[in-house]
Amino acid sequence: MRFLPGLRMRPSAPPSSAALAAVPARPVAPLDPSSLDAATEAAVRALLREGSSANTEAAYRTAMRYWAAWYALRFGQPLTLPVAAPAVMQFVVDHLRVQGADGLHHGLPEPIDQQLVAQGVKARPGPLSLNTVLHRVAVLSKAHALQELINPCRHEQVATLLSRARRAYARRGELPAKKPALTRAPLQALLDTCDDSLEGLRDRALLLFAWASGGRRRSEVVRATTANTPRTPQGYLYALAHSKTNQGGAAHADNIKPIVGAAAAALDAWLAAAGISEGPLFRRVRRGGVVGEPLAAAAVRDIVVKRSRLAGLAEPFSAHSLRSGFVTEAGRQNVPLAETMAMTGHASVATVMGYHRAGAATQSRAARLLENGEETPSDA
Repeated sequence: MRFLPGLRMRPSAPPSSAALAAVPARPVAPLDPSSLDAATEAAVRALLREGSSANTEAAYRTAMRYWAAWYALRFGQPLTLPVAAPAVMQFVVDHLRVQGADGLHHGLPEPIDQQLVAQGVKARPGPLSLNTVLHRVAVLSKAHALQELINPCRHEQVATLLSRARRAYARRGELPAKKPALTRAPLQALLDTCDDSLEGLRDRALLLFAWASGGRRRSEVVRATTANTPRTPQGYLYALAHSKTNQGGAAHADNIKPIVGAAAAALDAWLAAAGISEGPLFRRVRRGGVVGEPLAAAAVRDIVVKRSRLAGLAEPFSAHSLRSGFVTEAGRQNVPLAETMAMTGHASVATVMGYHRAGAATQSRAARLLENGEETPSDA
């Protein structure tokens, strides 16, 4: 068989009897190809667990704890898979607001609602948000898919109910609440609260690093180290090997995020003052100015909230506000969408377009036809 010019595949000679004799015989029990043995199943679970983000695992655990508690109280028996489709539909109407003769209400009986709160699986009595219900149904669906069970969440009646629920909420104008975007002006207000103390230098460097490198997620900020963020003559280059949209760690040119200008200068100042020459970039500052262990992802949110409060800003900014703020500001400054996405790492154009268009909306020529027109419309 010819594969390349001048190259022929020759059958390899079978191993000699002497070579076979040199290999010690190791009896291996044959595996069943239709199922996994215990060791393989454990290895598969370990890979699945290691390949999932900590935030995703925590969200899944929270959702399944709630399902178990609600199911036991509602049906008087423990949750077992597969769940019947009517039970999923009951979950939906129990937790969403439904229009009735006397106004909007949810179907969860008050005693069960109070018990869920008492058990600590529900923050407060009342309906859940549409997004929360959709997420918890999605988690239940994932649990069925992983065990290759008949999936009630894909039942036609369940799918129709969820679709109509989305439509009903949209008609009422009950859109999912989003954290406000931390654009350039409010970001500057946060930076103005950062003094020259170690904590102030760190917070300033962290905020600028997260924002200017494309609106990095919390987990991405705290994974920055001296090894994956080397100094260059122009600033720093953060090699983002793993992210929410690149969980397999595939090599892309866009994985390199530049940190230049004011962001690079702020990082220089923090690293020098903290004496950090290797390891994680962002760390705790203890009493007495002692630099401690690396920051946890939750600390990024805490810093944004704290600095917002010190700046006297009323908007409920969060860590995600850094990401949405970068995209919104890019839209305002007419940065091409492709350049914006190269920095943020968004995989979905639709996702980033929502923020990008919002930022550019007031700058569009279509929005300013009245101001830019040569003639003023008459009253006739």
